[in-house]
Amino acid sequence: MEIVNRFLKYVSFCTTSDENTGMTPSTPGQMEFARYLADELRRIGLQEVTLDRNGYIMATLESNQSPAVGCQIPVIGFIAHMDTSPDASGKHVKASVVKAEERDYIDPRYAGQDIIVTDTTTLLGADDKAGIAEIVTAMEYLIQHPEIKHGKIRIGFTPDEEIGQGADHFDVKAFGADFAYTMDGGAIGELEFENFNAASCKIRVHGLNVHPGTAYHKMRNSMRIAYQIAVMLPRFQTPEHTQGYEGFYHLVGMNGTVEETTLSYIIRDHDRTLFEYRKRELEHLVRKINTEYGEGTAEIEIRDQYYNMREKIEPVMHIVDLAEEAMKAVGVTPVIKPIRGGTDGARLSFEGLPCPNIFAGGENFHSRYEYLPVPSLEKACEVILEIVKRVK
Repeated sequence: MEIVNRFLKYVSFCTTSDENTGMTPSTPGQMEFARYLADELRRIGLQEVTLDRNGYIMATLESNQSPAVGCQIPVIGFIAHMDTSPDASGKHVKASVVKAEERDYIDPRYAGQDIIVTDTTTLLGADDKAGIAEIVTAMEYLIQHPEIKHGKIRIGFTPDEEIGQGADHFDVKAFGADFAYTMDGGAIGELEFENFNAASCKIRVHGLNVHPGTAYHKMRNSMRIAYQIAVMLPRFQTPEHTQGYEGFYHLVGMNGTVEETTLSYIIRDHDRTLFEYRKRELEHLVRKINTEYGEGTAEIEIRDQYYNMREKIEPVMHIVDLAEEAMKAVGVTPVIKPIRGGTDGARLSFEGLPCPNIFAGGENFHSRYEYLPVPSLEKACEVILEIVKRVK
């Protein structure tokens, strides 16, 4: 149960990220956790452990085998992120291990299994502290079992993935891997090499406030204008009405007064052409508002976050095949599907580090009902070890 205890220790750190601070890492708890992790990596015997001022951790497990004459063993990497989603509280997590039948929100397929849950006042943090626990436990196992031959392995832990900034200061050259895997997927078996194209959008609406008794033809209520923008978007192109490869507009925040209102959206689509269309559609709606209410009434800012990694992974599909074979070897049925989200691996793939995504094992991410089946946690660790064994 070492991996379980390790995970339970990790979730005791509050590492919720915050896109509004303008700092990296965006919250102090992430750096506190990073310092703990760096110390732990040194303690278990990893080399070249570094923690930079932005909260990025890198470390090395050196090769213990000699390559065949004329060959070079690829350097493989494993990556996970330290932050948890702002969608639910990650403070004072009270985690415990229960049987699946003790919680009615746990999928029946996990019947009889030990499940790590919270008291439902916070999220759990399996996204992605499960991934970190799996990587660290696998590295410790390899150190303790030198009879398992492997090439050089690099590990990296990043801050702020949940707010789309996890790869902002990741030094791909310094990492020095030929390819890597993010341990950041969901349920057991997930293996992903394509994801949404993603952007964030802020629309600021400027109003004019006067006394309501004398407001006739004078007042401009920014909240009502913002609502007008929101309802002009397609009603059924939202997360709750889409699945598979279907994209969406997702209103994630509204904050306003009569004087000024801000709408915060995320834009997602697997198809790059449709993704660009969605951005243009929001810009078009803002222009319509300004035509109706006057130039400068609404302002829009769109920032691309990451792109579909598929185009970067397809030329090196052997790394996906490797992960698939490793899963089968440890008794896990691979479930290859597109990510309805994104990972650090998406951006890193575009920066020259091909980086498919492997399950971390959790369910109901970003929710107070998040949970982590213990067998899934253990199997993810086994997959890492099997991949390492197969890289020659």
